[in-house]
Amino acid sequence: MNIRPLIGLAGAIFAAMTVEFNNRISSITLVDIRGEMGISVDSGYWVSSIYASAMIIGMILSTSWAVIFSMRRVLLFAIGLCLFSSVLIPFSPNIEIFYLLRGLQGLANGLTIPLLMACALRFLGPEIRLWGLACYALTATFFPNLSAALAAFYLDVIGWKMIFFQTIPFCALSAALVYFGIPQDPLNYSRIKTYDWTGAILAIIGLASLSTMLLHGNHLDWFHSKLICVLALMSAITLPLFLIHEWRYPTPLIKPQMLEIRNFGYAVIALFCFVVIGMSTSTLPLNYLSAVHGYKPTQTMWIGLQIAALQFIYIPIVIKVLNQAWVDSRYVHGFGLLLVMVGCLGASQLDTTWNQDQFYFWHAISCLGQTCVVLSLLMMGTNSVHPTMAIYASPMINTPRAISGVLGVCLLDWVNRVRGEYHSTRLIENTAQHVFQNIQGPVINPL
Repeated sequence: MNIRPLIGLAGAIFAAMTVEFNNRISSITLVDIRGEMGISVDSGYWVSSIYASAMIIGMILSTSWAVIFSMRRVLLFAIGLCLFSSVLIPFSPNIEIFYLLRGLQGLANGLTIPLLMACALRFLGPEIRLWGLACYALTATFFPNLSAALAAFYLDVIGWKMIFFQTIPFCALSAALVYFGIPQDPLNYSRIKTYDWTGAILAIIGLASLSTMLLHGNHLDWFHSKLICVLALMSAITLPLFLIHEWRYPTPLIKPQMLEIRNFGYAVIALFCFVVIGMSTSTLPLNYLSAVHGYKPTQTMWIGLQIAALQFIYIPIVIKVLNQAWVDSRYVHGFGLLLVMVGCLGASQLDTTWNQDQFYFWHAISCLGQTCVVLSLLMMGTNSVHPTMAIYASPMINTPRAISGVLGVCLLDWVNRVRGEYHSTRLIENTAQHVFQNIQGPVINPL
């Protein structure tokens, strides 16, 4: 057995780990980065939205570039782009350069994640393919939770610049593994003539408008802002045109027709919804402990570490179950959804007496559910796709997943804002009812 492709797959995994750490850690520590670099709150919103837009664009373009330039070249380009932009960010002379470098970081992330899935589908046989997909699933379950612990460690122990300098060893290792392991395919310049340039332009405009609108909507009070109205109009026009164009174009970026495959279509939609749920289960406890109990990052990181560590226990068990011939992946999927629901309902009973110890049990249940859901979805989705359609399957799965991450942030911000305004209004009303009320007490005998 040739192990070089497996070494290349390991390099793709390390590359995905690097870009995910870059994404999550910098998002968690954005307030501290803004303070160190003198960036305003409004500019901070643009830092996040530029990264997200570039990441989504990279995900939909990644595999089409790999067909032209080869998978190895695109992966090495993404790794180099991540290293270059990350190392230079702490030395940005102005906010415009910071925006540019942050956008390059997002593009590197978007190019890397779909190619990890493509590597797993290409180099692994059916008997071990689920292990490769499990490595891809780590980008949705393991890396985000480990990022919270690393963010706390970097800020409180090493220093904020380590948030960006951490990419140096990871990028060097992943580039070496990719260069040695992934075979070099010939350049396919003939595809440039038939490249879907119209679809690429529509996708860039539509997806960038949509992600920017979602991330700035709460901040700018939605449709009371002219910018949000313009972005909504642009995305409402370009995205339907993009889907219609992709349906008819002979060599498209994505194939919407694949959604007609029942298992694949369900996997795409379910993963889209599940990422939103997963964001709330990993984000809300940390925000609660910080806001209510004043926990420092080094104290809240243990919840994230618990979820991350449990993945190494749960993933082999779930893979062993799914590989049994008599096991229907739909039942594993349903069982996982049930566990996630139980975990969310249990955690929803929190009150001011809760600390991190009360979250451990419910997070352990929810974590097992997440593993069952993600692996069963990937198994159902990829097993129903012919290998020749893998270049279309990867962006069809990853682009909606990236959009759902942006949507999850938007929904959490919206709920926090609306509920915060509601409670603030109720407190003011109750206070106003008693502000002029006479306060009477027992008569005190001066003698």
